[in-house]
Amino acid sequence: MKRDYYEILGIEKNSTLQQIKKAYRSLALQYHPDRVSEDKKAASEEKFKEISEAYGVLSDQKKRAMYDQYGHAGIDQRFTSEDIFRGADFSSIFEGAGLGDIFSQFFGGGGGFDGSSGSSRSKRTHQRGRDIQFEVDITLEEAHSGVTKKIKIPRYEYCNDCKGTGAKDGTKLKECADCGGRGQVMMSSGFFRMQQTCGACSGKGKIITDYCPKCNGRGAVKVTRNIDINIPAGVDNSSRLRVKDEGEVGSGGPGDLYVYIHVIDHKVFQRDGNDLYMVLPISFAKAALGGDQKVPTIDGKGTMKIPAGTQNGVLLRLKGKGMPDLRNKDILGTQYYKISIEVPKKLNSEQKRLLEEYAKAGGEDVKASESSVADNIKEKIKKVFK
Repeated sequence: MKRDYYEILGIEKNSTLQQIKKAYRSLALQYHPDRVSEDKKAASEEKFKEISEAYGVLSDQKKRAMYDQYGHAGIDQRFTSEDIFRGADFSSIFEGAGLGDIFSQFFGGGGGFDGSSGSSRSKRTHQRGRDIQFEVDITLEEAHSGVTKKIKIPRYEYCNDCKGTGAKDGTKLKECADCGGRGQVMMSSGFFRMQQTCGACSGKGKIITDYCPKCNGRGAVKVTRNIDINIPAGVDNSSRLRVKDEGEVGSGGPGDLYVYIHVIDHKVFQRDGNDLYMVLPISFAKAALGGDQKVPTIDGKGTMKIPAGTQNGVLLRLKGKGMPDLRNKDILGTQYYKISIEVPKKLNSEQKRLLEEYAKAGGEDVKASESSVADNIKEKIKKVFK
């Protein structure tokens, strides 16, 4: 007896169409005959047929209603094997899986196993060219302002001598005798009729009789291209840029170029999202009395006000002096300054006198030998600003 369709897909009877598609996609990717070893192909094919039949019924509102009411008897009496798959969407649910061509071949172009939708020639495999990945190093300043980088990309492009055909100039391609120029052959397995890529011509429908000497019949040669990449302001190490049609060539069009950004560590600033951080050394006098302080920023020097009585380790900030947001250039991060109060290592006589008076005014005894005055001052200042 046939197993329950819901059980085959591992779903509940109240599952939505989206849940049915998701379950089928997962199982089909697991059991597709082209994705298993030779010793498992027979069992895998039977399993694939079973889950595909279940999906063909449950993904169709009319067939599903008939099955829910009458079970397998209602389906077997009203629909042929080919009717079960006719109209079912076997293509879009595999988008992004990198197996679109495989499934298109197996299901005859998405219109049923008999290949009834469209001409055979329209179903030839046309694969996009390979995508290329490339990493670009930029500085934090370049990430802040945006930059154009010229990069060298090695890739395959159509051979100029044969115009991408792979055949020697002046010769013609011969129609494939195995598939009659269709690029696909029909295979039968039980009640399934499946279209597969012709092995003789690799789905092209044509055979090369005299190979191009420059590309050896490949139709493409490896070249190095200089490409200008516009890197927008606000990019970070997690940023990936897609440059359309700058990948390698393919019969279905060129692939894309993906540029991965690497922002070099900065000597002064540390980045956290759109915000920047740095340690700002100031004198203890500036910390105690306050005042304007010149500070570095990613776009040049700036000035910020140091409040009187600023303590060691506190964070002060300048809004709008951080990194621009990648998606909204009107949004700017914040520049944070972690205060580090500097203790002087050497003091002249006037500085010593003034500090001693300061200490006495606070009730401290800071008399010390000439050789240790700097060390004592350092300790006293640490206590004052602890």
